[in-house]
Amino acid sequence: MPLHLRGVLALLLVTLVWGTTFPAMKNMTGYLSASWIVLCRFALASVLLLPFLWRARWRDLRWGVLAGALLFLCYVSQIEGLALTSSNRNAFITGLNVLVPPLLGVLLGARLERRIVLALVMSVAGLFALCWDGSFSWGRGDTLALLCALLFGLYVKLMESVTRKVEQLMALIASQILTVALCAALWLLVTEVPLGIVERGQDLPHYLAYISKGLQMYSVNLIYLGVVATAAIISLQTWGQRHSSANEAAVIYAFEPGCAAIFAFLWLGETLAWNGLLGAALLIGGMIVSQWSSVRPAAALAPE
Repeated sequence: MPLHLRGVLALLLVTLVWGTTFPAMKNMTGYLSASWIVLCRFALASVLLLPFLWRARWRDLRWGVLAGALLFLCYVSQIEGLALTSSNRNAFITGLNVLVPPLLGVLLGARLERRIVLALVMSVAGLFALCWDGSFSWGRGDTLALLCALLFGLYVKLMESVTRKVEQLMALIASQILTVALCAALWLLVTEVPLGIVERGQDLPHYLAYISKGLQMYSVNLIYLGVVATAAIISLQTWGQRHSSANEAAVIYAFEPGCAAIFAFLWLGETLAWNGLLGAALLIGGMIVSQWSSVRPAAALAPE
């Protein structure tokens, strides 16, 4: 099999696995908080990627810390949004992150290309159709998903610049994943774990028992997200992008929300009405149009 074809197949597998992460996380949001899900997923991935930090240069690591802090905010908003809306809607709205980098370029003085105008029109129409149920319904979960899309877009823009500055790409990826895990642990201590003297004595044992039960209940989901969907898939994506063209990668990635919708149906039984299907098609079309260019950010390494 030609190396180029293997690269395309690798990216197809990456997109399929990314599509499973939405229902996999949605399945846990009724029990575990977003912070716990992020912490467990990225702590597992960090353990597997630690060898890449051996003898890594601080210049590479500091960029990983910055990117990881931003990536943590992406995942918190994404999973908090998942708890308040359907996996389908969350996936399609989050997919709008591909529009953010070109729009940031416009704010910085770049010319607004026709493909971006068309993509925006298609995406707005797609959002309207996706959220229409007799009247336009928009909830807090949708707002968090849109915030996640904005943050992911900022992350991609940051990585576009950072990956041209570092010497070891895998060291950058490993350090940012470890940073996400550390941020999640700190966020847990500040916002969720009982910290008062009275709370420590009375509530902490019950809290730990509750979390322990949740980790056991969803251990398969968490191991899958950490080992397969984060550590393994990011490595495979890096290899696949090296052996495929920019346009091929753009089109393949645009179908991630569609994959998420399929797995949401198979895993959670979620379905889309006719207006949801129309909105999904318009959103995917807008994503493809927005990325159909000979130039694509070299490091759209945002795992879903």
